[in-house]
Amino acid sequence: MALSDDFRDVVARKRDGQELTGDALRSFILAYARGEVGDPLAAAFLMAAYLRGLSPGETAAMTRAMIDSGRVLPLDGVSRPKVDKHSTGGVADGVTLVFAPLAASLGLAVAKLSGRGLGHTGGTLDKLEAIPGFRTALSPDELERQVGRIGCAVAGQTADLVPADGAIYALRDATATVASIPLIAASIMSKKLAVGTDLILLDVKAGGGAFMKTPEAAAELAGACTDLAAAWDRPCRAAVTDMSQPLGTAVGNALDVAEAIRVVRGEGGGRLRDLALLFAAEALTTLAGRAAAEARAEAARALSDGRAADAFARMIEAQGGDARVVEDPGAILPTAPVRRDVLAETTGYLESVDAEAVGRTAMALGAGRVKKGDSVDPAVGLEFFPKVGDPVTAGDVVARVHARDDDGAARAETSLRSAASWTEHPVDPPPLIYGWVGGATP
Repeated sequence: MALSDDFRDVVARKRDGQELTGDALRSFILAYARGEVGDPLAAAFLMAAYLRGLSPGETAAMTRAMIDSGRVLPLDGVSRPKVDKHSTGGVADGVTLVFAPLAASLGLAVAKLSGRGLGHTGGTLDKLEAIPGFRTALSPDELERQVGRIGCAVAGQTADLVPADGAIYALRDATATVASIPLIAASIMSKKLAVGTDLILLDVKAGGGAFMKTPEAAAELAGACTDLAAAWDRPCRAAVTDMSQPLGTAVGNALDVAEAIRVVRGEGGGRLRDLALLFAAEALTTLAGRAAAEARAEAARALSDGRAADAFARMIEAQGGDARVVEDPGAILPTAPVRRDVLAETTGYLESVDAEAVGRTAMALGAGRVKKGDSVDPAVGLEFFPKVGDPVTAGDVVARVHARDDDGAARAETSLRSAASWTEHPVDPPPLIYGWVGGATP
């Protein structure tokens, strides 16, 4: 039988609902990564997997094949306890910008490989590149040296790290097969497991602004990811967190950076700070043996006493950025020429806000991209200030639009007004975290 016949048989068996052997699945994924399987056959496989599902064994085999398609980054030269934190994506989610320097200031090491935004979700690399001169293209050796020296680095995924995932993800996007929990889990964890960290922390978002719309779906994805970590004997914890509203206030690349700087300087509060502290405390508890309350208090002190801000400045400087941004973000970050305040029309309480609509409003201003390769405008975006349950008085500034022109600002104001609902009655806010999935040690 010819090689192509073997691979067609793999697709046919999955199409018919049969479980594939690990060897068959591995051969198929690696052949696609080498170009021996074309897009049409790979697309047929993805649709069969999307419709028929993948068993835990198949998901693990696919994950291992994607890792084996490229090099791994063991980080043997880093002596600090190493932690990786990943978010499944949301709106105003700047936790990585806070967490990386915060963890470094606590004696931990963060080697973070991040991505770019797509659709209504923001990308960490796009945010950091709003800082003049900041370089996200680090070689694996550069990444490891920087982490060993200052404790943190945030960079883009290199082409030789899990290349099969990059190829498969692009095809999933083109074939409407992105929303498959096994395929998502394999994609996330192949990148996490290819890097030699001592702890993997996952932030799995649930709500209208996330890919997983319900806490139950998010918990299922979290379980699939932690199961994969357990199969590799890698400590992993996943928190299912709320994305029914924007996490922070800023939605836009330079705006996100400015908000993160306020938090690392100890000047910002709210849900963004709370979630960053939660993950930092979890890392300290697991890797340094601290009691939970002690770990959270130590993380909070690192924000208030300047340690986290200093670590952020050193990371920015190491990656070619203008570290003065930590002292004066308004003087360094790009700004939009038009600012438009959105005022509350009634007195009452914020009942709900459509996080996805808020994200898409920022995208329409130019802060995001519709498809990979689109350019983004680092200066534009918006700020949405109240959280669900907050009281407002007619005339209060509830949002601020940062736009290139008046027409864009007006359209954004209309969109934001449609995204928010108000009520005369008090409203209970949603929880920040729905719960944890997985044990720290398999």
